[in-house]
Amino acid sequence: MSTPAYRFPSGRELTRMPYLASPLLRFNLSEELRRLRGEASWQRGSGRSSKTLAKYPDFHVVLVLMKANTRMNKHHVDARISIHSLEGKLRVRLPDQMVEVPAGELIALDYAIPHSIEAPEESAFLITISWPGGSKEERHAWKRSMS
Repeated sequence: MSTPAYRFPSGRELTRMPYLASPLLRFNLSEELRRLRGEASWQRGSGRSSKTLAKYPDFHVVLVLMKANTRMNKHHVDARISIHSLEGKLRVRLPDQMVEVPAGELIALDYAIPHSIEAPEESAFLITISWPGGSKEERHAWKRSMS
């Protein structure tokens, strides 16, 4: 039996990859990491591989696997995020500090904080992204109201 996909408050259904927005999503992270390690993007040496696990209009969860001595360059997301280290160790560079995040720890960043992520050793982590409002238009309206 399949479960219905997420519906926007307007009643419109999420049409792109609706299985990523089911009412209940459950994952075996060890198995997901095993699959990521088997993907071509990991095998060919790009430095990282990722998989979106949940994708609601206002909330995403992404599993990321990074090879030793790689980095995600400085960027920001117009959202609040958390970074939960599952394996290895991360260095998260913020505008005014560097935070070490070993396996088992989680950090949360407020809205739109620029950051980069370094993996001094092979590392796996979950990024959770939470936007205000449910649609792109609502998020942009919220962002304008904050300035």
